Amino acid sequence: MPMNYSQVAILDSEIPRASAPILQHLLDTYASETNKVISVWSCFSAADMAYKPHPRSRPVVEICKHQLLSERRFFGEFLGAPEPPPGDVLPKAETPQNYINRMRELAVPRLAFFARQNQAWWLEEVPFFDVVRPRIWIFWRRVLHTCHHRTQLTVYLRMLERPVPSTYGPTADVTWTGADPTQSVEAAGRK
Repeated sequence: MPMNYSQVAILDSEIPRASAPILQHLLDTYASETNKVISVWSCFSAADMAYKPHPRSRPVVEICKHQLLSERRFFGEFLGAPEPPPGDVLPKAETPQNYINRMRELAVPRLAFFARQNQAWWLEEVPFFDVVRPRIWIFWRRVLHTCHHRTQLTVYLRMLERPVPSTYGPTADVTWTGADPTQSVEAAGRK
């Protein structure tokens, strides 16, 4: 049985086809990771936006801001995607739903832009901070950065005694018939 996410902001039918089939995984993964971020963000209330588990931690709202702004920078500055001016990235009101809406609004046009790019474009080396890297490397670095901050927020949810949504499989709070998490040597040895 497939995983069913509580929040799906970008439907499979909205993901454009890549210029070459070998590049489709980039679009599918970006849409999936965006959906996972939105699924986690949807678990917070407006009252939670100031929450941070430690004085040196960043509050929920700052992690949401960072996500939107740093994606804009990675995709605009380093990959050359058309992006709105930085001052137009953040929502006017700092509620979870407004951040969710803005995440989707920014992600959908990126999918269309990435779909048009060919393999040579993805493999071209471009400046990335103080080094030079292929665009595909920068893209995957961004996806991993997103995963990092999403995981931060799942820890916050646990500390708030909230259910943690499924992102890659079952959690202590969400499971389904047929879920088979690898939590034993036996499960790791299945073929």
